[in-house]
Amino acid sequence: MMRVELQHEANIWEAPAAPRHVAIIMDGNRRWARRRNLSAANGYREGANNVRAVAEACADAGVKYLTLFAFSTENWCRPEREVAVLMDLMRGFLQDDVDELHGKNVRLSIVGDRTRFDRELQALMDRAERITRPNERLFLTIAANYGGRWDITQAARRLALDARAGRVDPARIDDGVFASYLNLAALPAPDLCVRTGGEQRISNFLLWDLAYTELYFAAECWPDFDADALQRALLEFGSRQRRFGGRD
Repeated sequence: MMRVELQHEANIWEAPAAPRHVAIIMDGNRRWARRRNLSAANGYREGANNVRAVAEACADAGVKYLTLFAFSTENWCRPEREVAVLMDLMRGFLQDDVDELHGKNVRLSIVGDRTRFDRELQALMDRAERITRPNERLFLTIAANYGGRWDITQAARRLALDARAGRVDPARIDDGVFASYLNLAALPAPDLCVRTGGEQRISNFLLWDLAYTELYFAAECWPDFDADALQRALLEFGSRQRRFGGRD
């Protein structure tokens, strides 16, 4: 159990340990803009600008892995102009922010089906991963054209192909073997999943990986989710008991 304990001898509070892996559903950009009589594009732009600040705050708090839900497989159904704005912001982030992340020892990975993105965007993703690969302070994962159902389906397809080719014994397939085919196979499961914007659902995000993750729903829209809001989420996480199906 994570708890805050008073050290009587030193008369100081010991802060709860940070979750090792935090996943965030960055929601509320359009609502943030609407409340200010701004366009949706302004909301998305402010949201994109917030990524670096939250990543820095997570690293400062001791979080080792941060996974952000940037663009879902269902987001292609949004108006064409809105999708174009999101693609431009993703391109701008990969062009303008990666060098700064690299300088701060952040490793960037992009998970999801990249085949639907244009070649330039795919090349920028490859470059970002290549230049930040040696970094170890924070492992930042961006989920783009990602969906939990898609992830499970592609894992099942690849596993079936390996089984048919004789590379995997079907009798030895368990949840660990299956999980090794998922997009976040190299990472520990998220300890905490935050959704901003006030909605209380996970929206097809990391369906397998969130099996025992603590969920936290923040009222702040993503552009307003700052270091103080993150600290509230981490403190809430620290007050919870994690039993993983067992007892205390």
